[in-house]
Amino acid sequence: MKIDILTLFEGMFQGVFEESIIKRARDEKKVEISLINFRDYSKDPHHKVDDTPYGGGRGMVLMVQPIYDAVMHLKKENSKVILLTPSGTPYQQKMAYDLSKEEHLIIICGHYEGFDERIKSIVDLEISIGDYVLTGGEIPAMVLVDSITRLLPGVITEESHQNDSFNDGLLDYPTYTKPREFMGMEVPEVLTSGDHQKIEEYRQNEKQRITEEKRKDLLEK
Repeated sequence: MKIDILTLFEGMFQGVFEESIIKRARDEKKVEISLINFRDYSKDPHHKVDDTPYGGGRGMVLMVQPIYDAVMHLKKENSKVILLTPSGTPYQQKMAYDLSKEEHLIIICGHYEGFDERIKSIVDLEISIGDYVLTGGEIPAMVLVDSITRLLPGVITEESHQNDSFNDGLLDYPTYTKPREFMGMEVPEVLTSGDHQKIEEYRQNEKQRITEEKRKDLLEK
């Protein structure tokens, strides 16, 4: 998979993409990630990429021309263009799975007070990672890249992500490791019983219980 990220702040990605699973996936050529500063595509003499909004109002709005030209330069027949915006579809695990099957993603990171609406004319999918405000789309882009990269074939074992939270609409079951007892808190006896059928039943029951307690909205869906 190839992922191109359009951003004004390439430096924000360096630490995240140079550690852990993403770094290993890049080193093993499972994913190719490029950071593109769309200021380089500006036709303004001073490489300007934002301007004041028509109709008045505070803040600056990203101009259509630099982003349009950047996307057109990068886009191929198999590309999917993603715009990170508060008005987008809420991001969920199923979307991560669907996107992990794409060959080429172009992710547009916003900044300032928003985008020129005409940018949406070249976008295939609008995504929001939550109902809160961030300074830009860089952190949401990191979220997408992390959640998608770990699902690519050979990056982690298939069993690992098959058992993730949300895969079956439920939160994950609780897990434990050594020591068996700590500060009076013990590992549930069933997990040390060796009875795999009972362990599986326990885990399924715990997933249901935890989801009912903490995210009842998932069950309602």
